[in-house]
Amino acid sequence: MTTKIKFTKMHGAGNDYIYVDTTRYPIAAPEKKAIEWSKFHTGIGSDGLILIGSSDKADFSMRIFNADGSEAMMCGNGSRCVGKYVYEYGLTAKKEITLDTRSGIKVLKLHVEGGKVTAVTVDMGSPLETEAVDFGDQFPFQSTRVSMGNPHLVTFVEDITQINLPEIGPQLENYHLFPDRTNVEFAQIVGKDTIRMRVWERGSGETWACGTGACAAAVAACENGFCNKGDDITVKLKGGDLVINYTDETVYMTGEAERVFEGTVEV
Repeated sequence: MTTKIKFTKMHGAGNDYIYVDTTRYPIAAPEKKAIEWSKFHTGIGSDGLILIGSSDKADFSMRIFNADGSEAMMCGNGSRCVGKYVYEYGLTAKKEITLDTRSGIKVLKLHVEGGKVTAVTVDMGSPLETEAVDFGDQFPFQSTRVSMGNPHLVTFVEDITQINLPEIGPQLENYHLFPDRTNVEFAQIVGKDTIRMRVWERGSGETWACGTGACAAAVAACENGFCNKGDDITVKLKGGDLVINYTDETVYMTGEAERVFEGTVEV
């Protein structure tokens, strides 16, 4: 006997996931479903699967599974889409909600116009770690390790278009210094308040955007003296722009969230 599960495809700056309300549609073996459904030619097609659920500590919970089935700690773009989902599907009337993630409770402020969520600001919390990384002779650059609840490696270069990300991304993702693997960002400083970035996401490959990666890039830019704390920093990604503000207390991320389509899948 088959069961039909309703899903919604959404994206934040081109970082696209499949969203399921597990209070209505429980998902068994989400790791396998993420692999199966994320395939572009034989599945729905996405960067992964996000499960929205209940929580005894927050308004809602979020679990993220990458396209390879691995579970992520946090997804900035995904959290914005969850905010849009729960508001527009009538699961809440709140414009400020709390979200229980594997990297802690996040606060989402919804920007609503005409009953629709046009943007979401997420309090991402303070970076848990910032540390310089020198690869010696193996890679010809210095990088900054930043933890935003999940691990990131940010490298500043003169021109991100000259980086062969499909080649170097997997090498850095699986480098021996990162036993749990890492997300990889290459960033280019355009000005004191603007960064261009490409991202190789752990478990998904190159994606159009990464919210925690944009936060990590802004943090690293400030720590390295390229940008200023407290200023709005626009991070320009393939899928669109995110605005990051890194203060002494926290990191705020603001961006749009878009609903692409709805559908059902049989399991």
